Amino acid sequence: MSSTIKIALAGAGAFGIKHLDALRNIAGVEVVSLVGRRLDATQEVADKYGIPHIASELADSLALAEVDAVILCTPTQLHAEQTLQCLRAGKHVQVEIPLSDSWRDAQAVLAASQQASNLVAMVGHTRRFNPSHQWVHQRITAGQFKIQQMDVQTYFFRRSNINALGQARSWTDHLLWHHAAHTVDLFAYQCGSPIVQANAIQGPIHPELGIAMDMSIQLKAANGAICTLSLSFNNDGPLGTFFRYIGDTGTYIARYDDLFTGKDEKIDVSAVDVSMNGIELQDREFIAAIREGRQPNASVAQVLDCYRVLGELEKTLA
Repeated sequence: MSSTIKIALAGAGAFGIKHLDALRNIAGVEVVSLVGRRLDATQEVADKYGIPHIASELADSLALAEVDAVILCTPTQLHAEQTLQCLRAGKHVQVEIPLSDSWRDAQAVLAASQQASNLVAMVGHTRRFNPSHQWVHQRITAGQFKIQQMDVQTYFFRRSNINALGQARSWTDHLLWHHAAHTVDLFAYQCGSPIVQANAIQGPIHPELGIAMDMSIQLKAANGAICTLSLSFNNDGPLGTFFRYIGDTGTYIARYDDLFTGKDEKIDVSAVDVSMNGIELQDREFIAAIREGRQPNASVAQVLDCYRVLGELEKTLA
């Protein structure tokens, strides 16, 4: 591998562009191939970012000898199989959340990553990297704060198949396997304790999309901490995910990348890391792990238990 890490990025949509913007800020990285379903739109993005090669199939990018690593920003339903493709091709891989939409597929990816132990296999659990959550994590690891309860709201207004840019999607998003995955993993990560109890209820199934548009999840960690998570695609109001950490020495509220005390006093988190962009910090960890020959924070192995919990919740909702 040369001193420059050469990357293929699959998925030229809203989230792929977030990664392309982030990678521009990381030294010694070059995106050399871009994979997209529609070649005309993919070429437009490639021209903007100076990417020399485009393809409509991931296999075409994996066949390029110069490609060291792949970032997958493709539809959820493709994540597990495409991650396996990358590992079989001998490429480091970062797959956007979720790793899979089934517990069985998540286990298959873990097995493949363990067999290819010389490769970095990472999942885009961005909340581990956001400076607001890093700040809380640092207090926890220093013994200055212990979570008693997390209260999380994940709200969107998305009653049709559209992405973050308002463009039509070719796939259907999912509250459980995608959006709940962020909080299920973050709760266990921040508590430093596995989830031992999980309950869920959901609202009516959308007649066209075939998914629940509203969901409520309760979690309990082995150390006694609890979490309540509310999710909705029906919320016509402030959008995004809002986290309330209730602990033994304080209360903290994370809104996007901002952090506040329970009394709404803003906490400066600008010095926590080299950037305020969670996607950039996530990509920096991926690149650093490749360079240093180590497993990254949010490796497949580290986040796998999240998918066990999601699988158990899916059974209760069936």
